[in-house]
Amino acid sequence: MHVRNGPDRLLGWERRTELPLLLASMLFLVCYAVRVLNHSPDPFWRDLALALALLIWLLFVVDYGVRLVLSGEGLRFVRTHWLDTVVLVLPLLRPLRIVNTYVTLQRRRDRPRLSLYGRVMAYAGITSVLLSFAAALAVYQQERDAPGATITTFGDSVWWACSAITTVGYGDVTPVTPLGRVYAVFLMACGLALLGAVTGSFSSWLIQVFGKEDKEGPPGSDRSPG
Repeated sequence: MHVRNGPDRLLGWERRTELPLLLASMLFLVCYAVRVLNHSPDPFWRDLALALALLIWLLFVVDYGVRLVLSGEGLRFVRTHWLDTVVLVLPLLRPLRIVNTYVTLQRRRDRPRLSLYGRVMAYAGITSVLLSFAAALAVYQQERDAPGATITTFGDSVWWACSAITTVGYGDVTPVTPLGRVYAVFLMACGLALLGAVTGSFSSWLIQVFGKEDKEGPPGSDRSPG
C-alpha cells in the first residue's frame, strides 16, 4: 500500500481547493464592497455581507491550517509560505495569489495555454484590476468622512487607485488619513512591481522576436552556403 508523503498530499489538497477558494475570494471582495458602498438606512444587506465575509475568512483559516498540517513543515510553513500568511491576515490581498492559482490549475494540463510572456502580462493585468478595486474600497472607507479629505466619493477613490497603481500620481486626490496613506504606499509598491514585470516580459519578448528574425534573415533571403 502506497502512502503519499506530505508534499504529495499538500499538492492534492491544493488541486482540489484552489479554484473554489478563488471563487470564495471573489465573493469576499463583493461582500466587502457591499459593506463599503451600501449607504441604505436598512442594515440588512450590510449585516449579511459581514456574516458572509466572516464565514469566507474562516474558510481561508481552515484551508491554511490544513495545508500547514499536510506540508509537514510545522511552523516553518509560515515562513516558506509568507504570501499565504499575509493574505490570511489581510484577505483583501488575496488577488495576489492568482499566480499560485494558475500554477496549481496548470498542473492538470500538459502544456500552458499561454506563452511565458503572455502569462506574465495576464497575471499582471488581472492582479492590477483586482488590487486597484480592493484598494479603492479600502481607501474610500477610510477617507470619505475624514476632515479635509479629497476622496469623498467612490469614483474619486477609483481614480486615485488607477493613478497610484500606474505610478502616475496626478495628486489631485490623495489620502489624508494614516491608514489611507499606508494603503497608498502598498498600492504604489505593487504598481512598481507589476509594471516592472510587464516591461521586463515585453522587452524579453521583443529581444526573442528580433533575435529569431536575425537568425532567419529577411524574407526571401537565402542563407544556405553556396
